[in-house]
Amino acid sequence: MYIGILKVKLRLPENQTLKGKRQAIKSIIARVQNRFNVSIAEVEDLDLWQIATLGITCVSNSTPFCNETLSKVVDFIAQSPHETELLDYEIELLTV
Repeated sequence: MYIGILKVKLRLPENQTLKGKRQAIKSIIARVQNRFNVSIAEVEDLDLWQIATLGITCVSNSTPFCNETLSKVVDFIAQSPHETELLDYEIELLTV
């Protein structure tokens, strides 16, 4: 079994409140979950209203599948229609 872990750091430059951040992040999370079979949650920077860090995981019987899926998630988030800017991302693959 292989576990892929993706950590994505986003900047929301147009956002002015935590309520606006929650709405934008909730929308991104819903669209990623609907498009890909992954688990996703906001994991860091919860009190910052212009920065968000998302944790995304994928479980598979194939390392290339995990890597490809998580890479597609990064591309999907980067091309998001919301006013978000992809600052950084990190993919880690684990063998269990």
